[in-house]
Amino acid sequence: MQTFDLSLIWAGIIGFGVIMYVLMDGFDLGLGILFPFAPDEDSRDVMMNSVAPIWDGNETWLVLGGAGLLGAFPLVYSVFLPALYIGVFLMLAGLIFRGVAFEFRFKSKRNRHWWNRAFCWGSAVATFAQGAVVGTYIQGFETEGFVYVGGALDWLTPFTVLTGLGMMAGYSLLGATWLILKSEGHVQDWAYRIAPRLLAAVLVVFAIISVWTPFIDGGVRERWFGEVSLIWLLPILAMACAYGIHRWVKLRREGMPFVATLSMFVFTYLGLIASKWPVIVPPDHTIWDAASAPESQLFLLLGVLFVIPIVLTYTAWSYWVFRGKVRAGEGYH
Repeated sequence: MQTFDLSLIWAGIIGFGVIMYVLMDGFDLGLGILFPFAPDEDSRDVMMNSVAPIWDGNETWLVLGGAGLLGAFPLVYSVFLPALYIGVFLMLAGLIFRGVAFEFRFKSKRNRHWWNRAFCWGSAVATFAQGAVVGTYIQGFETEGFVYVGGALDWLTPFTVLTGLGMMAGYSLLGATWLILKSEGHVQDWAYRIAPRLLAAVLVVFAIISVWTPFIDGGVRERWFGEVSLIWLLPILAMACAYGIHRWVKLRREGMPFVATLSMFVFTYLGLIASKWPVIVPPDHTIWDAASAPESQLFLLLGVLFVIPIVLTYTAWSYWVFRGKVRAGEGYH
């Protein structure tokens, strides 16, 4: 198999891993961001118990995507890590801190309010850092070859702050629609109330980023406005999903708002890929420029193709076993 084909396969695997992580870990990060605004402590118990059996397994996809990127496109790390090491460190620190708070909150009685804050701030920091990293990828890096020559804080700009806040709003919307699906009573009523506000915030940020991005990257401007193409279907479909969220929340449907929010994330993510493809290191390094040796890619591919079906099966089984509503006073801890 040629390097060209292997690189495409690996790009697909890594992209799949990233979107699976965003979809499956996004809603429990969103619940953490919403934690301080919950009506009461019983509501917070329901929020945490709704993800308790599955939250740690969701992060498997982050590990898969990161490890696959290192193995298949190692030269990416020579730019990404120097450029984003503060943002990546904040993301990992937030995830670790959130995980610790998640477990200790169930055990603590006297200091539970501190673990509530830790869970919220860990989720918020990790989410903001993820959004800022995405924004940095959109705006590009200052490079010479595959060497980063910019500063340690070049990733932190008004644009990346906006994408970080947008990611927080998006994950919060995922968390709210997940809670609609998994809760009932006053907790579900609260989730129904906040979902339209979060959707409005997401759409405002989406609109600003859509207008701003073509001024940052001439390649993106040419890709979208140079000629009419099928990629315009992606934002149209994303907007259709947003309308579906609004309508189904108003009709108090339980499952469809969450499905529509997931779909909106997928179409937005595909739009980002379509804007940059096949560039993996902005401004102009493609996946083939950064690819490892064909032998290395093939060796790793055999292992990954064995692991992915197992992870998918385990994930599907976990969600099936723990399906249904979560009620106050019930849980898995």
